[in-house]
Amino acid sequence: MIILTGPCVMEDRDTVLRIAEKLLPLSEDKRVDFYFKASFDKANRTSLDSYRGPGLDAGLKLFEEIKQQFGHQLVTDIHESYQAVPTAEVVDVLQIPAFLCRQTDFISSCS
Repeated sequence: MIILTGPCVMEDRDTVLRIAEKLLPLSEDKRVDFYFKASFDKANRTSLDSYRGPGLDAGLKLFEEIKQQFGHQLVTDIHESYQAVPTAEVVDVLQIPAFLCRQTDFISSCS
């Protein structure tokens, strides 16, 4: 079984690390292929005033900390082609939002 779970968007560091710690039993369960999932930038918010996340640099640092401290496999979504390479250097899976899946240049940047 594959499970991808975590906060929708990365909140403050303490909250994200607390969630990652609470999910340790899933990552240690040999029956589960577990991935910690969170977004460093929720670019598809309905309101311009909504919190979008810490951004690429701070988000990747937090993902590195999660991987180092808890050993979780990681998945996150990206919204811009320039995010593909640096994100792939840290996380295990890049998620492509459905509304971007037909953008040829974007998809090519992820391969």
